[in-house]
Amino acid sequence: MKEIHIGEESYSYSLVNKQFNVVHEDDAIAVFKEHKNQEEKIFIAYFEKGDNQWEWKQTKGSTWNPPVKWSSMKNEPYIYSGSINDNSIAEVYAGDERATIINVEDEKRFWFSISPIKDVKVKMVKTGGNEEIIEEINYEELDSK
Repeated sequence: MKEIHIGEESYSYSLVNKQFNVVHEDDAIAVFKEHKNQEEKIFIAYFEKGDNQWEWKQTKGSTWNPPVKWSSMKNEPYIYSGSINDNSIAEVYAGDERATIINVEDEKRFWFSISPIKDVKVKMVKTGGNEEIIEEINYEELDSK
């Protein structure tokens, strides 16, 4: 990853979480923060190992308070993900798959869920038990920017 940004100023990244054998043996995901030009983004990347070498397959990223509330990778495995700034969110589901929620720093959290199904609904469950289907894009928030 560092090689991609050789010579760039105001760039750094830090690994937040990594997991191996997530969909099948010899695959992995990595969640990392990127700082570029005083903006912080969070990404999830999917890797597969072949011929004793890791190959970067797909990546999705987000800012911390975007109008795009979640996104999914276009190819299998379908990894749904998004950032969370709301402490009342206790659980997230992509279809029937419960998401992993990672505490990143302070009140910033990131979630991801791996689903065998493309185009599922994303649901957030609040601490009081209320459930809410979350649209991918918050058009009201987008219009106000």
